[in-house]
Amino acid sequence: MATFVLVPGAWHGSWMFESVIPLLERAGHTVHALTLTGLRPDDDDATVASANLDTHAGDVVSLLDRARITDVTLVGHSYGGMVISAAADRAGGRVSRLVHLDAYVPRDGESCWSLTTEAYRQSFVAGAADTGHAVRPPFRAPHGGDPRRRPHPLASLVQTIRLTGVVDRVPRRDFVYCSGWEDGTPFAGLRARLEADPGWRVHDLPTAHNAMREAPGAVAELLI
Repeated sequence: MATFVLVPGAWHGSWMFESVIPLLERAGHTVHALTLTGLRPDDDDATVASANLDTHAGDVVSLLDRARITDVTLVGHSYGGMVISAAADRAGGRVSRLVHLDAYVPRDGESCWSLTTEAYRQSFVAGAADTGHAVRPPFRAPHGGDPRRRPHPLASLVQTIRLTGVVDRVPRRDFVYCSGWEDGTPFAGLRARLEADPGWRVHDLPTAHNAMREAPGAVAELLI
């Protein structure tokens, strides 16, 4: 049986995977879902302001250390793809599989800011106008989005990733492309790049971006 660590995207917490977790556990797998530093309900402004991509990669590696996990599948959604890439590069060979679920797949020196679209960059700037260090969710309930979402640390979106090449030696790497939001996805070019790379397996899901909410069974099946 596998051990999964699930990493949400920007503005979200572990609750984003609440429909997928029981499906994996019923199949006999061990599952850890993270809420990253700065996204937890009790995090103060200083914690949010200081959290960056290194902090979030450290959240994952610290979990591996605490739980003594030595053979793990890291699953990252959206911004979480940045996090699992950085964590896998630092995990000392403990990662056996990466799953980028409609998520960024960075190369050394890239950032979420550099990889995303101009529309998302504008939303980051506008969303950080209140505090200068936290990006508020782009849509607010009831008009759109889960009310549990929280402002996301701006530093984590703009910090460049530093990769040594260890991540490229993870035995299995999967990219899941959600094709149900072609008008807004920043991942179409990434999909084409990874389809041409023999080191990657590329899968399609006909859902919008938040596939784990829209089609949890299909996501669990892909993971299993």
